[in-house]
Amino acid sequence: YDLNGKAIYLSVCDKRGVVPSSLFIRDWNHELLKLNHYGLGVTGAKALAHALKRNANVVKLNLEDNSLMAEGTKHISEMLIKNSHIKDMNLARNQLRAGGAEAVCRMLRENSTLERLNLSGRHKLNNSVQCLTKLNCTVKELDLSHNEFCGQGGEHLGHLLVKNRSLQALNLSWNHLRLKGAITICAGLQANTSLRRLDISWNGFADEGAFAIGEALQHNQTLEFLDLSNNRISCTGAKLLAVGLTANVTLKILKLSWNPLTTEGAFALLFALKENQDSALEELNLSNVLVNDAFLQLLDEIKKTHSNLVVYYAGMGGWVSKKAKEKADLMKAIQDYLAENKLRLWDFFRNIDKEGTQMVTIEDFRSGLRPLNLPLDKNDLESLINRLDVDKDGKIDYSELLQGHKDFRKKSRKMEHRKPLKTLEEKAALEIIEHDFKKISL
Repeated sequence: YDLNGKAIYLSVCDKRGVVPSSLFIRDWNHELLKLNHYGLGVTGAKALAHALKRNANVVKLNLEDNSLMAEGTKHISEMLIKNSHIKDMNLARNQLRAGGAEAVCRMLRENSTLERLNLSGRHKLNNSVQCLTKLNCTVKELDLSHNEFCGQGGEHLGHLLVKNRSLQALNLSWNHLRLKGAITICAGLQANTSLRRLDISWNGFADEGAFAIGEALQHNQTLEFLDLSNNRISCTGAKLLAVGLTANVTLKILKLSWNPLTTEGAFALLFALKENQDSALEELNLSNVLVNDAFLQLLDEIKKTHSNLVVYYAGMGGWVSKKAKEKADLMKAIQDYLAENKLRLWDFFRNIDKEGTQMVTIEDFRSGLRPLNLPLDKNDLESLINRLDVDKDGKIDYSELLQGHKDFRKKSRKMEHRKPLKTLEEKAALEIIEHDFKKISL
């Protein structure tokens, strides 16, 4: 009797002429089964689904980018109805379309164990998003980024926030959310009592959306993380958003980078924190905004009562008296640590990647670096993380870290080659000057 489906898998593969997955055969009895970018296709998904119906070991299943399409997604969804052990499911970038989305929705109505679901990546779900408002009461983290929901999809997502009482983290970045759709999401946030993390970056909330977010923040008492980066929010929108900050007591991290806030808008946000002695804000990211002396003076004053507050900004506006001293490459801190401790880059990453997925969240990466006492201040650390997270998905792959390390070493070698070259050029220039000077003297 094959309780965990290995023999069933091999049998189905044999009958359907499918080459068995060596990774499944190796990891079928592990908590994490990682088959992303594996080219399973529809037939491979069907064989896998048969095997996993009885599997009691796999808790996290990663099937990202496997061309499952609607039919393959149906097989996986039917398996999840019968499997009561999988808690983390990644179906990102699988071209689900309407049929696949509806299969997922049917599964969500019956499954009672799934806690994390990733449906990121251009699935053309705009006509099927309404069914997602009927999520079960167990899903705590949902990633719907990069799906181009637009206005109507945004309205349905707003209803999801009103109805759902279990969702704690929601990623809606890169979805063309604007106007009525954006405002409906804000209304949903105002009524929601469970959400702690909301990423709505790279949309089009603009000033109208900023006003609605400000209204929501005055009433919401659970949200701790809000990413509004790149949403076309101007100085006017910043002032409207600031109204919400004067009353909110739970928000800890607010990201507003790559918005045309202006110095005046940044000042309004900071002044709101001064007015709110009970604010829990620990991070305010305005990383592309130039500030002035008045802003820095206000920041110093606020830090007397909000000592944990960190504000990221681009620098001081106005004229520059002299060229700023060039900073060392931030990757050098990691390179020096590796050399000093005789570690390979893989060993360094593995110490942070406790689950062995070759991928860690930004929070885990940040936490993993803190005990190492690297010579990086908080701004440096965030700049390094932003640089390493190449695809801006909130995670750092080992491949991204490896590429950053290679780029640093390549740059270092170039700099080393330039030094003697510059010396030779200087010597040649001096010789020419001396030669010309002798001719003049004669």
